[in-house]
Amino acid sequence: MTQRVVLAYSGGLDTSVCIGWIAEATGAEVVAVAVDVGQGGESLDVIRKRALDCGAVEAEVVDAKDEFANEYCLPAIQANALYMDRYPLVSALSRPLIVKHLAAAARKHGADTVAHGCTGKGNDQVRFEAGIASLAPSLTCIAPVRDYAMTRDKAIAFAEEKGLPIATTKKSPYSIDANVFGRAIETGFLEDIWNAPIEDIYEYTQDPAAPREADEVVITFRQGVPVALDGREVTPLQAIAELNERAGAQGVGRIDMVEDRLVGIKSREVYEAPGAIALITAHQELENVTVERELARYKRQVGQRWSELVYDGQWYSPLKRALDGFVREANQHVSGDIRMTLHGGRAVVTGRRSEESLYDFSLATYDTGDTFDQSLSKGFIEIFGMSGKIAARRDQSR
Repeated sequence: MTQRVVLAYSGGLDTSVCIGWIAEATGAEVVAVAVDVGQGGESLDVIRKRALDCGAVEAEVVDAKDEFANEYCLPAIQANALYMDRYPLVSALSRPLIVKHLAAAARKHGADTVAHGCTGKGNDQVRFEAGIASLAPSLTCIAPVRDYAMTRDKAIAFAEEKGLPIATTKKSPYSIDANVFGRAIETGFLEDIWNAPIEDIYEYTQDPAAPREADEVVITFRQGVPVALDGREVTPLQAIAELNERAGAQGVGRIDMVEDRLVGIKSREVYEAPGAIALITAHQELENVTVERELARYKRQVGQRWSELVYDGQWYSPLKRALDGFVREANQHVSGDIRMTLHGGRAVVTGRRSEESLYDFSLATYDTGDTFDQSLSKGFIEIFGMSGKIAARRDQSR
């Protein structure tokens, strides 16, 4: 029986060339798998036909937008996941979903190898291969761009030689990855970290400095899940997509950062994630109202570690799964409404209400009706500061 390789297929030049390249290099048949995570562009039918025309023996296309929103983006919102306190894991979240479908296709088609189009300098090679190792440890992984030195020039020459039905001349100066949770832009003139981004690189967001009327939105959460916008019921996918439009129109969600890559280098990355930033901002504020202090403090640590694990391609790791359980439990009371003003590149919380609120007006107020017994504070402070006081006496006696 002829060996089969399952290829993560995007429909672009590199992965289209990979089909024939792998076949020539290994003698294997190639099964192409394309996963729609809301990246836009060509239809799945067009992508499937191109894969077959480029030599794939089978081509599967998967509409996974709802699955991506429900099972990957939603946990990130509930964890307030921001790598290096800024990046909402746009690309990192989609890779384990793609890996899941690659592993399923390998089982279905009897393949013993999975291929991807990543280079040897990025994070995605780790995310794909570590994910495959966790889900299907018997599978082998290959990366033609990395393993067979498949440069773009070689890819163009191969496509022209074989007459592949793919454009080979137009090349964006940027490397772009997009899905419904956001868009990542790198390379080109952005590699000089002194150069400012230009408006031409953005698609999900408008210029935040342009004059416009502000947009007010009320986001309703139930146990950390966004379930309504302005009182209209929505799915997580609909919440992300609508806020991409509304927050994006106000320039919300632009991020320009120098990022610590897993492979040990620093990389300049520009992101736009209007829906993600609006939802995480709202979710964080609702947690401030509904989550007990010590749990909230510890959850911030968990959220940071969760983000690092996902960024590092450890979605299917035992620690990540254990932290998922903590995040779900910590969201049990995160229900209520957050009112936000979207304007000038910012998502600003202006109101909060929740039946699960831990905010007690009668304890917080300084006006008539204050029920806080201030006479207790003196003794509390004396006990709270006692250990430091004792240590200070010791140190000052030397």
